[in-house]
Amino acid sequence: MSDSKLFQPIKVGNLTLNHRIVLAPLTRNKASEKGHVPYVSIVKEYYSQRGSDPGTLLITEGAFIAQKAGVFKYAPGLWTQEQLDAWKEVTDAVHAKGSFIFCQLWALGRAADYSALKEEDPSFDLIGPSPIKIRSSETPRALTINEIHEYHKLYARAASDAVNKAGFDGVEIHGANGYLVDQFLQDVSNQRTDEYGRSIENRARFGLEVIDAVVRAVGAQRTAVRMSPWSTFMDMGMKDPVPTFSYYVSQIKERHPDLAYIHLVEPRVTGITTRSLDEIDARESNDFIRDIWAPRPLISAGAYTRKSAMETADTKGDIIAFGRYFISNPDITVKLKKNLPLTPYNRSTFYLTGEVATGYIDYPFYSAE
Repeated sequence: MSDSKLFQPIKVGNLTLNHRIVLAPLTRNKASEKGHVPYVSIVKEYYSQRGSDPGTLLITEGAFIAQKAGVFKYAPGLWTQEQLDAWKEVTDAVHAKGSFIFCQLWALGRAADYSALKEEDPSFDLIGPSPIKIRSSETPRALTINEIHEYHKLYARAASDAVNKAGFDGVEIHGANGYLVDQFLQDVSNQRTDEYGRSIENRARFGLEVIDAVVRAVGAQRTAVRMSPWSTFMDMGMKDPVPTFSYYVSQIKERHPDLAYIHLVEPRVTGITTRSLDEIDARESNDFIRDIWAPRPLISAGAYTRKSAMETADTKGDIIAFGRYFISNPDITVKLKKNLPLTPYNRSTFYLTGEVATGYIDYPFYSAE
């Protein structure tokens, strides 16, 4: 086995991981269409398989913090007892393997599926920081100040329930890929003129207040946040994200130096698309965030190979999130340690809906191949 830092322990919050390979949050559409309850039999198996190497950190797919904070059909939630009970079976299964699991907290804002939102409840509005639409979508209604404050409470309640009722080891606030926290942060989606808009400080306010609320609910060591400064997914992409994200991360560091981790999406990945190196501008780098946040735990996600993961862990100290190859290799941590070949993934099965095992829990472990 290599002596790379990738395979060495690291402390994250109040947890000690046995290595620096984590499961990235991945939407898999394995919850009931309307109730948003995880299909326990297969979801429990999916996560416990990927936690089979003790000391592994798993991050769940996004789970909606409230019904009106969604929705996409077949995505899980965190607002009903039935949902929390299902998640508790999942976390118990992961803990039985000796591994850890964080729940990703999700609010969609203007990125919600408008028709699904109205089917869920005709009174629900498509909302966002400003009435700026995503191409091919409806125009959102700008949240009022009172509604913004309500969202702080929704995040805090979801975090508390995730940890105290569903048994998660912590929560990751989804602040990336053009969803609600990201929408407030970036000027392409936020053109408010009140205390939540215009200046960098004001645009960062919502995200910082969400983090504050979640930390109050579950503690800094159980709280994390994901961000994607360079992504153009969901019609995002500031001309220069460096000043905004520098301020944002500096404030997180000042307010919550014991935050479990920051999770970054690398510039080469935007949504489900991976760009080649010659498509990436030389200025597009997350190193400015690494410099601010160091030496605290930082997870990096973005189409890593074994070689690039080891290089990044060794030179930058990052924890590396694997997504697509963790789908097709439930024991990827063992395979990477032993430099074994990885099973190819089948993209056509990524988003199959319903209680189906295909492409979800039927990938073999190395010992069974």
